[in-house]
Amino acid sequence: MDPVLEARLTTLEQKIDAVYVSTEKTRKYFMWTMIISIVLFVLPLIGAALLVPTFLSSYTSSIDALTL
Repeated sequence: MDPVLEARLTTLEQKIDAVYVSTEKTRKYFMWTMIISIVLFVLPLIGAALLVPTFLSSYTSSIDALTL
């Protein structure tokens, strides 16, 4: 094989490997960003769904106590 062609192929392989590594890092970054975003959005919703009825019950009982 031609030495110039072989050198170019080696260079291209190195560049492709570098692009693959960069792509994997970016994919992992996006995955963790999505996971953290979901956790920070869903957990407060679950907490609100569980706590709002308790607060409403407490609030209405205190209002009822004032009217009696």
